Amino acid sequence: MSKQGLSRSFSCAFAGLFDAFHHERNMKIHLIAAVSASSFGFIVGLGRLEWGLIVLSIFLVLIAETINSAIERTVDLFTEDYHPLARMAKNLAAGAVLLSALNALIMAFIVFAPYCFR
Repeated sequence: MSKQGLSRSFSCAFAGLFDAFHHERNMKIHLIAAVSASSFGFIVGLGRLEWGLIVLSIFLVLIAETINSAIERTVDLFTEDYHPLARMAKNLAAGAVLLSALNALIMAFIVFAPYCFR
């Protein structure tokens, strides 16, 4: 792969992330939650393993939301009409985001609870 090809790949990836954060309301909500969790982590002085768990959980949610948005756009590209399979694809993708967000909440409780209930 040429340098220009690799550079273009990164450029497209960053453009996709910019679009997600700029156009997706839920991505903004997840970003606010990520900044809040990170800020609280700095305040309580998380250890390396705890930071690893929090960062992993944050990225899992952001990745799921990005994939969800891509699936929604792809389905919308192919049909504007109601179709049960289109609904199911969108619902499944949204379910994946919900699962990742629940994981992040559980992980936040596991990591932060000892600092809150001392």
